[in-house]
Amino acid sequence: MSIALKPTESIRCQSEYDSLARVIVCEPQYMSISEVINETQRHYAAENINRSLASAQHKEFVHALRNQGVEVVELPPDHQYPEQVFTRDIGFTIDSTVFLSTMESSIRKGEVEILKKWLISQKATMQPLPDTKIEGGDVIADRDNVFVGVSGRTSDISIQTLRNHLPEKNVMAIPFDKKYLHLDCVFNILSPRKALIYPPAFQEKELNILSKMYDTIEVSKEEQFTLGTNVLSIGNKKVFSLPVNKKVNSQLRERGYEVIEVDLSEIIKSGGSFRCCTLPLVRYAN
Repeated sequence: MSIALKPTESIRCQSEYDSLARVIVCEPQYMSISEVINETQRHYAAENINRSLASAQHKEFVHALRNQGVEVVELPPDHQYPEQVFTRDIGFTIDSTVFLSTMESSIRKGEVEILKKWLISQKATMQPLPDTKIEGGDVIADRDNVFVGVSGRTSDISIQTLRNHLPEKNVMAIPFDKKYLHLDCVFNILSPRKALIYPPAFQEKELNILSKMYDTIEVSKEEQFTLGTNVLSIGNKKVFSLPVNKKVNSQLRERGYEVIEVDLSEIIKSGGSFRCCTLPLVRYAN
């Protein structure tokens, strides 16, 4: 079911933690590891994906989002795109604009056109980023600061292009170990002062920058592999997280967060979790 934007409301997102009002997802109906494009997929390539289980888990997640009052837009799944469940990668919303990603992997390039078609139907403000290489999993916004991971999927030149489009923002390049795919696999912002981080992914310079800006909650090696950083904040200190990441969830609860546990264990075999599976369109300041 696709939900149209209400004419009286506009696209707007300024952070990772304001109250989530509307989000784009896509059911993993055709999900598979057909071409290994990250280390997690390499681990599960022989086992591959149980599509029925992945779809059932995704439906439970969508149901949980709606129970929290979030409007969910579902893009139509296309058999050509086995990674289409990870809608965060194909775009990112900053203020009142949806920026369209330029995908690195050939099996994902067509996904952006499906998003673009929907945005056009809604007369939404969008900004393509041609002649660059940038994916939404590397872009993390927090008010006037925009962190962009320098990865195998996002290039230095694309970060400068983004700076040109966002002259009023502090767009910060954050290099990290490229084997971790996207920045949101090793870093995620929970509030104006709190963030999750996997320290071994960063050099000392970047660790110092991030630890000065945020009170960081460190994620273990084991829970980084099960994407402990890749939670989804929906506002008012509510966070979606995997049941298996017990240490992360305990640390969040100790700090006053309500942890909503949903099992996405089949979907994470392809290298993404809650944040990867959602493209926020509207967030309201808490």
